[in-house]
Amino acid sequence: MLFSPSPQRKRLQLRISERRLLLMIGDALAVVLSVLAALFIWSVVAQGESFTFEFVWYRSYWFFVLTGMWLLLASANDFYDLNIAVQRSLMLQRLILITVQMLVVYLIIFFLSPPVSLPRLFILYYGVASFILIGLVRLVNPALLGWASVRRRVLIVGTDWAAMSIIGAIGRYAHHAYEIVGIVGEADEVGQSIGDVPVLGAGPDILLLVHGQQISELVVTSTRELSGALFQGVMDAYEHGVTILPMPLLYERITGQVPVEHVNNNWAVVLPIGGNSIFNPYPFLKRLMDIGLGLLGLLAFLPILPMLALAIRLDSPGGIFYGQERVGLNGRVFRIYKFRSMRADAEAVTGAVFSQKGDPRVTRVGRLMRMTRLDELPQIINILRGDMSVVGPRPERPEHVKRLTQKIPFYRTRLVIRPGLTGWAQVRYNYGANDEDALVKLQYDLYYIRHQSLVLDLNIIVRTVGKVIKMSGV
Repeated sequence: MLFSPSPQRKRLQLRISERRLLLMIGDALAVVLSVLAALFIWSVVAQGESFTFEFVWYRSYWFFVLTGMWLLLASANDFYDLNIAVQRSLMLQRLILITVQMLVVYLIIFFLSPPVSLPRLFILYYGVASFILIGLVRLVNPALLGWASVRRRVLIVGTDWAAMSIIGAIGRYAHHAYEIVGIVGEADEVGQSIGDVPVLGAGPDILLLVHGQQISELVVTSTRELSGALFQGVMDAYEHGVTILPMPLLYERITGQVPVEHVNNNWAVVLPIGGNSIFNPYPFLKRLMDIGLGLLGLLAFLPILPMLALAIRLDSPGGIFYGQERVGLNGRVFRIYKFRSMRADAEAVTGAVFSQKGDPRVTRVGRLMRMTRLDELPQIINILRGDMSVVGPRPERPEHVKRLTQKIPFYRTRLVIRPGLTGWAQVRYNYGANDEDALVKLQYDLYYIRHQSLVLDLNIIVRTVGKVIKMSGV
């Protein structure tokens, strides 16, 4: 139950970001010790050399390479999600999965590298050592046990529909980190409940509740709708060291989505945090990454082109490729290219509609291509031409954009960056089949737009590879 009226002795209460940081630090230390242990075993057993400072220093780059690889794979597999971290069986499953992924990535690099350029047994020793040490660290990490496991006790200020949304979001995504003590509303609302959470008081009661219930955070649902008494109570709490957090920011932090339905006309919470700057290297580096990955994808794409073309042609009449208009950066319409996965007359009657799971218009070969995302491969040409990026919101058809712009707040915000072959919405949400799904996907897309970085891009690429391996396409 979220409501707990009894006060408790004040203890240190860490934010979600701080708990995740502790987990990351613990993992990083375990990786460093694992590399050290693997080098020791490798020097004594395989190399027959003395384990000296010079031996370790000459191979010190492995500390950085393997730590970076671990943190990337762990983030992409939600290993720092507290809901997963506190469940030992689920944590162990993710640990096994990440260790296997790391070994697979290394083996691929090993076989593509010149002979004898990379060690073989060393990485095996590291894999075993890291699995054991990271598992042990996770069992005793202070972010999960003891003083740092105390949930942050919060009051929600406001009784509008945004209050119900944040209560539900905390219950689903962050109940291990936050304890909702109650709600503060207007005087005539005291005694009522919203989502089983009681309204404990009004504006003048905030400071008393803060001290009596050991409150560390106030979540304000809407500053525009606060009365003078509520606003004064919030400011009193702020002056006594209580964190004041707008509901949209907390919602974004714990769900990875921007709650477009709850921000009214506040553009500040849907636009990129840092804005644009000519000194920002990210756009240049991202374009460089797009070209590099595009060329690599083209090399991998060309050998399988004849086989896919023959399979498509034998399976159903029609062309091999399929072109379709999509809306890109700043609303510019461009033509996207895909392998044809539907009947040639798929939209002769229906016009532009979302594809559904089990769509009867999809051919047999098309179904396999969609499951493995192979039908998207020709979009490498769009990436190299600059129409698209590897990572970004998926481009929609002009008909859908026009309709959804009128229906969903801030929908056109998706057009402030290049669309992508894959995106945050694609790796965090199922295939969109209707306008309601489009709303959820927009919330994820806006999160990406606000937080875009090379680290997030790499995270999405790793997650996309996992989706392709699982054949989870529609």
